[in-house]
Amino acid sequence: MKKVLYALALTVSVVCSCGHPGGLDRILANIREPVFRQAEYNVTEFGAVADRSVDSRDAINAAITKCSDDGGGTVVLPQGVVFSKGSIIIKSNVNLRIPEGCELVFSDNPSDYLPAELTVWEGTELYNYSSLIRSDHCNNIAITGRGTINGNAKGSFAQMRPQRSKQQDTLRQMGIDLVPVRERYFGERSILPPNMIEPFGCKNVLIEGVTIIDSPYWVLHPTFCDNVTVRDVTINSYNRNNDGCDPEYSTNVLIENCRFNTGDDAIAIKAGRDQDAWRIGQKTAGIVIRDCEFSSRCNGLCIGSEMAAGVENVYMYNVHIGSCYTAIYFKSNLDRGGFIRKVHVRDITVDQVKTAFIRFENNYHGARGGFHPTVFEDFHISDVKGGSSGECGIYAVGVDGYPIKDVTLKDVTLENCPTPYIASNIESFCFDDVTINGEKLPFTLGGTSGGMLSTAPDQLKTD
Repeated sequence: MKKVLYALALTVSVVCSCGHPGGLDRILANIREPVFRQAEYNVTEFGAVADRSVDSRDAINAAITKCSDDGGGTVVLPQGVVFSKGSIIIKSNVNLRIPEGCELVFSDNPSDYLPAELTVWEGTELYNYSSLIRSDHCNNIAITGRGTINGNAKGSFAQMRPQRSKQQDTLRQMGIDLVPVRERYFGERSILPPNMIEPFGCKNVLIEGVTIIDSPYWVLHPTFCDNVTVRDVTINSYNRNNDGCDPEYSTNVLIENCRFNTGDDAIAIKAGRDQDAWRIGQKTAGIVIRDCEFSSRCNGLCIGSEMAAGVENVYMYNVHIGSCYTAIYFKSNLDRGGFIRKVHVRDITVDQVKTAFIRFENNYHGARGGFHPTVFEDFHISDVKGGSSGECGIYAVGVDGYPIKDVTLKDVTLENCPTPYIASNIESFCFDDVTINGEKLPFTLGGTSGGMLSTAPDQLKTD
């Protein structure tokens, strides 16, 4: 693994701004679970069977349509293995229940996810494969139950190699050039895998209780949504770019009591990429993540790097992270612009990281030569305990003239860090009872720091 030596002079103000999570109650008050009519529709009555050799997709979608047309209710899958040869489309006022003992398995043939649908892929709008479970501009929808959703992607979508491909580059350039979205059609020749579960433009969404495995790409991707609850969900999915949950262009999102074991970031809060996101102009705001267990082949609690329309009012607390690259990570690059601000993190326990426990990075890899620095400001991080780091405790590197500012770290204890901290271009960056390797840091930083810090493996990253 390539490592780069940093020896960085600090730019620090001695004024510390302190904040409190006063907006948390307001966000939680805005989030209400959808309520459904007391009616059940068993998909077996529409022709579905618990047999992996039989396609039940049409029967499931017919039951959903009937349920929605009647005014809503719950569509129930049977126990056993239920096979879907293509996407399941959830409609308004429908709760899709996957009961304990049921495994919903999807086709591994990419052509089954055509015709192409409007979606957002790594922060840029386009027409691409439909996600496996999708809902378009619907209200009051849910996926519940104790069953398993199997993306069956390991031998198909997960074998695609979009990173640094011509298609990825073409899509990103289309976003920069503001090519009309209707012309960004990838369709049957696409090597850009779909996300697994994607409510798109929906309001009042609940995903609860299910276990999700073998996803094609990002696992849960609420996009242009408002009022989303993800509760008691288990994800065991280790393919490339298997982020756990990526709220994007969304507001009032609650992720709680979840267990994510992922091939990429456990949580990555998004708000679009570069000029395409500036065109859309929909920030992501009002996000609460609490009472969760995460372990990741990449990072734990992240914001970015696709965040160009801006992310604010985020609360992350009472989370245990087993192992990952970076545990608490705020990332952008010089193409993005936008902002990450008003972020509150507390009561986080981390066993081990390969890079840093806490990382602010305004020059993340993958930039295409622009100079649109992101505003990083107003962070409050407290009650963090870290076991061991492969490289450093805290990494905070801003851009000349665009410091990372108004950051308070309080009651933070990090152990076994080869380098305590690496910092440059920071302002109002304050420590209150922060201890690294048994030594308490000063209230504000000064002087020079240096150490070894690497990035995560390129083949795992999407940005």
